[in-house]
Amino acid sequence: MRIMDLVNALPGSVAQGLIWGIMAIGVYITYKLLDYADLTVDGSIGTGGAVAVVMMLGGAHPYVALLCATLAGALAGLVTGLFHTAFGIPPILSGILSQLGLYSVNMRIMGASNRAINVNQYDLILSLRDIPHAILVSVLFVAATIAVLYWFFGTEVGRGIRATGNNANMSRAQGINTNIMIVIGLTLSNALVGLAGGLYAQYQGSADVNMGRGAIVIGLAAVIFGAVLFGKLFQNFALRMLSVVFGAVLYYVVIAVVLWLGLETTDLKLISALIVALFLAIPYLRGRWTIRRIRRGGVSYAGTEKRL
Repeated sequence: MRIMDLVNALPGSVAQGLIWGIMAIGVYITYKLLDYADLTVDGSIGTGGAVAVVMMLGGAHPYVALLCATLAGALAGLVTGLFHTAFGIPPILSGILSQLGLYSVNMRIMGASNRAINVNQYDLILSLRDIPHAILVSVLFVAATIAVLYWFFGTEVGRGIRATGNNANMSRAQGINTNIMIVIGLTLSNALVGLAGGLYAQYQGSADVNMGRGAIVIGLAAVIFGAVLFGKLFQNFALRMLSVVFGAVLYYVVIAVVLWLGLETTDLKLISALIVALFLAIPYLRGRWTIRRIRRGGVSYAGTEKRL
């Protein structure tokens, strides 16, 4: 019976992972492409959820509400970008400031700490009451997101963002306005986070002021899982984004297994931190192991450690 409990829980974990995978792609843009430690996501995902739910409760069409949620997330990212580029606030602090401010903004939007929306009364795009449909809708959103981003990062602006993350000094020498690229990248990243927040609020049937707490950990876990497990297989940019989504799904499957094993839900944050730390350490430990193997073999390893 316990095995069946796990099997029954897995589809819900997949649906949730796909939704958060869109958020994780946003984290991937800042963390991997821009090399920018953005903590705004803990607030902007809640902003997306709050805007979507409040607008639908006010009579807006779910897709219109989802669009507004995406724009709200984009606005949060724009503010973070301006904090950094216009006022010289360091990346981590700029994200923290936006995250803190968004808590009050989200409370203002909802007028309470939590707003519920009933799938029986509103025509939601997806809901946990119909998980197969939720998975299908989430897959379509993931595919559309990856397709649009693959096109965008092939444009001049998209290449400018990637160049800025790779080497900001060289990009400036080539005439790229790196400040604008950073602002655009943060805006785009948090737009995806807002979109994920709008979808997740519909999926769970509510928006909560604390729904984004720990979102950056989940996003980083998905990015790191994808890089460690699929990095060598997925070299294409679109496939790398897909690997991030796979990482998010894997994260929620692991959480489902942990809960199935009987651990307390209050331990999830600690478990998440340990899992992320483990996957962060794997590339380093792999490199150290390679160096030791070379040394034991008596092979010249000059410069090897630096390359690894």
